[in-house]
Amino acid sequence: MKTFCGRANPTTGSMEWFEEGEDYDYHQEIARSRYADMLHDKDRNVKYYQGIRAAVNRVKERGEKAIVLDIGTGTGLLSMMAASAGADFCYAIEVFKPMANVAVKIVEKNGFSDKIKIINKHSTEVTVGPDGDMQCRANILVTELFDTELIGEGALPSYEHAHKYLVQEGCEAVPHRATVYVQLVESRRMWSWKKLFPVHVEAEDGEKILVPPSEMENCPGVPSVCDIQLNQMPSSDFSALSDVVTMFSVDFSKPVQSASTYYRVQLEPVKSGNAQIVLSWWDIDMDPLGMINCTMAPYWVKPTSALQWRDHWMQCVYFLPREEPVLQGEKLYLTACRDEYSVWYNLQKAREGENKAGEEEHKADARVESPVCRCRAHLLWTRPRFGELNDQNRTRQYIKALGKVLKTDSVCLCISDGSLLPVLAHYLGAKQVFTLENSGVSCSVMEKFLKANHLEDKIKIIEARPELLKPSHLEDKKISVLVGEPFFTTSLLPWHNLYFWYARTAVSSHLASSVTVLPQSASLHVMIVEFQDLWRIRSPCGTCEGFDVQIMDDMIKDSLNFRESKEAEPHPLWEYPCKSLSEPQEVLTFDFTKTVPQHCLSTEGSLKLLRKGKSHGAVLWMEYHLTADISVSTGLMQISNEKGNCEWNPHCKQAVYFFSSVIESEILSDPTAVTYAINFDTKTGEIAMDFKLL
Repeated sequence: MKTFCGRANPTTGSMEWFEEGEDYDYHQEIARSRYADMLHDKDRNVKYYQGIRAAVNRVKERGEKAIVLDIGTGTGLLSMMAASAGADFCYAIEVFKPMANVAVKIVEKNGFSDKIKIINKHSTEVTVGPDGDMQCRANILVTELFDTELIGEGALPSYEHAHKYLVQEGCEAVPHRATVYVQLVESRRMWSWKKLFPVHVEAEDGEKILVPPSEMENCPGVPSVCDIQLNQMPSSDFSALSDVVTMFSVDFSKPVQSASTYYRVQLEPVKSGNAQIVLSWWDIDMDPLGMINCTMAPYWVKPTSALQWRDHWMQCVYFLPREEPVLQGEKLYLTACRDEYSVWYNLQKAREGENKAGEEEHKADARVESPVCRCRAHLLWTRPRFGELNDQNRTRQYIKALGKVLKTDSVCLCISDGSLLPVLAHYLGAKQVFTLENSGVSCSVMEKFLKANHLEDKIKIIEARPELLKPSHLEDKKISVLVGEPFFTTSLLPWHNLYFWYARTAVSSHLASSVTVLPQSASLHVMIVEFQDLWRIRSPCGTCEGFDVQIMDDMIKDSLNFRESKEAEPHPLWEYPCKSLSEPQEVLTFDFTKTVPQHCLSTEGSLKLLRKGKSHGAVLWMEYHLTADISVSTGLMQISNEKGNCEWNPHCKQAVYFFSSVIESEILSDPTAVTYAINFDTKTGEIAMDFKLL
């Protein structure tokens, strides 16, 4: 069977669909999976093993056979733990066929084929009985179905079904319970991921203020969770308004309800401020007494020495529907609403002299619908994009650059998705401004912006692809200043925004011969780094808690080599500390004052390693040269000390190319340099690269 896969095409700025062989999806899933990260999570594995041993012992002490149901078995690791702990039989369910096949081989290699049956089905399709997948119901339920939000991977419906049809009443469960914790905070940085702040522009005729539409101000945003490595968020970037409180718990040893519901806690702020954000994480108790606990608590809650790095479970940032001023000591109610797969929050103030009837009324108010974006800006802009638009230092660079190139007779065309540059160009004195928008959503958002700032008749929005632009769109005028950030919503890797160059080429006939292009050029930069932890997601495991899982390592390696071996992958490196082992180096330049050339752009060279460390990979990013002396970086902001610790642009994902030495866990003598060969294919807009450690 053929599979259709969407990929960003940098030459068209669109998502395009390609027919791939039936193996493609599998390889993509495995190559980009977090299986290695989970197998490297020592804390998780040890706690699961302890919990499973204890559960098997409790069942044996009752004189019963220990029959285990393991839902979402993956490599079969938890079932092998159960079998080695003395379980009589394990039914291990895995819906993803390539994974199920690997689990069969791993179980066989470790000598447990007679104790573990791999069932390649969704757990809701599993049958019980003499002719069924399971001979009888299990009395131990083992699962690892959790994501950062706890319930986002469908844990609740799976548990609900298992208790009804697959396990005995009063079964043991590992984990036994999960508890969700919350903390109310104020954070301009995190709030800037949801709201657009007013933009101040110093123009010749006085200060102008660009304000967001009221519809955007009052919009609750989108329901999807914002999951990040909160351990990388400095304490100076938020202010705790409440203590950490327990929001809700789920007991997995009893029947679980997946139907929508809500939970409500009373809070008293420990300080006054503006409540904007709910930070949340969870922990799991592997045993009924809570003696074996695995927690996702961030550094200010748990001593740093005890932190376990993991990327498969992080922490959640939830945005309240609106900012709420709160006073220290006042009574508040925080409500968590959930459906089968997601959670959202609402904050209410207690009413003076509230009685029981008032509380019930509050509860009725509490059942808030899942947030739905009505302003459309949250559909156009990701949270990092909101942060980027709110970055005053970045905006000042564009204002400064525009101030240098705009004249009173400038006719300006902006090519970027939902950018504020057209408004800045107007405020800074351009005679006429056009903005080319690629989608109905970006047109709609821009129309609202212009209306809110009374600029509908000052800036013309054109919904057309660059190659379809006609002189009539531009009122038969030639463009004297072409501008772009550039930013396009389909971009995944840093160089995908080079679509601006292709768009610039497509509109060449509409440009004046003396046109100024801003940015005038771009450059690709590369640096060799050692990651503190991110390398683990691509590193083989070998053995995990005494079990041989090398077959899994081999499968991941094969999948990486299927398509990914010469590709970089996007990661927001502000969340993943690393140190530079080489100086950053500019390796390719792209001249926007000229059209895209027919021939490929290629370069070769080497990077000298200046610091000792493990060369885990290369990081690549773009820099845009707005004018001869003003540039903005999408990657490295600075190397902050002599140890080589890096500060990265927090609004962009950088490209990471992991070296094969990480993927194959080679022990290398200290390399002194890394050679590179990089090729930019102007026909496809893609960059191919190869690196060798010397």
